[in-house]
Amino acid sequence: MGRVTVQRRILRLRDSAATRKIDALAAEEPLEIRLNGSPLTITMRTPGDDFDLAAGFLVSEGVIGSAEDVDTIRYCAGATVDGENTYNVLDVRLSPGVAPPAISLERNFYTTSSCGVCGKASLEAVNTVARWEVAGDPVRLEPALISTLPDRLRSAQRVFDRTGGLHAAGLFTSSGEMLCVREDVGRHNAVDKLLGWALRGGRLPLASTVLMVSGRASFELVQKAVMGGIPALAAVSAPSSLAVELAAERGLTLLGFVRGTSMNVYAGEHRITRKAA
Repeated sequence: MGRVTVQRRILRLRDSAATRKIDALAAEEPLEIRLNGSPLTITMRTPGDDFDLAAGFLVSEGVIGSAEDVDTIRYCAGATVDGENTYNVLDVRLSPGVAPPAISLERNFYTTSSCGVCGKASLEAVNTVARWEVAGDPVRLEPALISTLPDRLRSAQRVFDRTGGLHAAGLFTSSGEMLCVREDVGRHNAVDKLLGWALRGGRLPLASTVLMVSGRASFELVQKAVMGGIPALAAVSAPSSLAVELAAERGLTLLGFVRGTSMNVYAGEHRITRKAA
């Protein structure tokens, strides 16, 4: 099975002292996702929750929307020349009647661990039509509750404690209950793993929830939230201009720089409850 962490001997320099120690690194390995036996995408990811990652990727791309759309997910044996199973190739079989995506030469599904839309031909190629509308979600969010989410997400990052090198995505209810946390070297992979967890458990759409991410809020993360029916996305860092535009267009509440009691609301401020001045 793929490794989540890798041990490496390093030289540590601090002030004028030099010491050698064993350091834990977050593993990064390729995962090839096949659809009905045909190659679909390769992503660089941290091994673990691979079935959730594959399912979540297909949710993000608008291919599937419920657990019933998937027949089987399995690792492919004999992925190497000598027949060894690397657990880095898996195949998703769609249920009868579920149409596969129309893959054209305009789309390149190769993704890296740092960018969920690298290789997409244009903005239109990723602006997928969502199955669920989040604009009408009536959820209301208290700033005091939002301010607690970064620390709660950080406390649930078990692999980050050992490596310091993973992004995280956490799903919370409007009352603050933590539903799921996923880690990965790629921020978009962490969200896909979370969406796959929701799909495989029959929890989509994720109405009246908040998605908390450990890094910045990019366009692809806003898109993934919308595709999962999540009405609010909060990030500890900045959003991009395109992320704000998409959030406003789709009616998603987008918060950035959530640090302590301070936060910026970039879109969907009607969901944030405030005391009268």
